[in-house]
Amino acid sequence: MDKTIYLINLYDYYGDLLTDKQKDYFKDYYFDNLTLSEISENKNVSRNAAHKQIKDAENKLLHFEEILSQYKKALKIKEIIKKIDPKIKKQIEELL
Repeated sequence: MDKTIYLINLYDYYGDLLTDKQKDYFKDYYFDNLTLSEISENKNVSRNAAHKQIKDAENKLLHFEEILSQYKKALKIKEIIKKIDPKIKKQIEELL
């Protein structure tokens, strides 16, 4: 899986556990597709500072997944759901 997509998926699960600053930088980079130069200019910080915030956020997301495995478990659940009765499948998907 592409690293960017993987990190965005992890953000969906663990984004609320990041600091507001980390969320802001992460969103600018991954969701708004801003470059480090654009982020650093918008926030009046160095490119290194912007890069550090993004890397810190990425590392935290990876760490949370390593410990909690919520994303990995969700993928397994989705695979199991594909194999069951369509009515039950719909009910379970609504809960997820």
